[in-house]
Amino acid sequence: QVQLVESGGGLVQAGGSLRLSCAASGRIFSSYDAAWFRQGSGKEREFLVAIRWSGGITYYADSVKGRFTVSRDNAKNTMFLQMTSLKPEDTADYYCAASNRRKSSNDYPFAAAYEYWGQGTQVTVSS
Repeated sequence: QVQLVESGGGLVQAGGSLRLSCAASGRIFSSYDAAWFRQGSGKEREFLVAIRWSGGITYYADSVKGRFTVSRDNAKNTMFLQMTSLKPEDTADYYCAASNRRKSSNDYPFAAAYEYWGQGTQVTVSS
């Protein structure tokens, strides 16, 4: 089992940047695929980006492509989400997730593909 803890959220003005971190413990994080999701108030949980365990393959949602960048440092058991050009509609709780299940490329955007979740970190973008 792996435990995930997000950090780095906060209040930022539109056009600004934030870097979220997801620290993993409990198991060898390097063997887990990982992802970022977010959930705005009254909205469904939304897939943002996934990164395979090796870090070499990523999948981005169109809504964040070009603005958000995922990376991971397996030596430090940490995944990052660099967010730029933030918009008020990016306001949400941001969650990291991890999975060591075998999956196809089509599975990565779905929350059900991930067994482990963090508690979330809140991001608020003011206009």
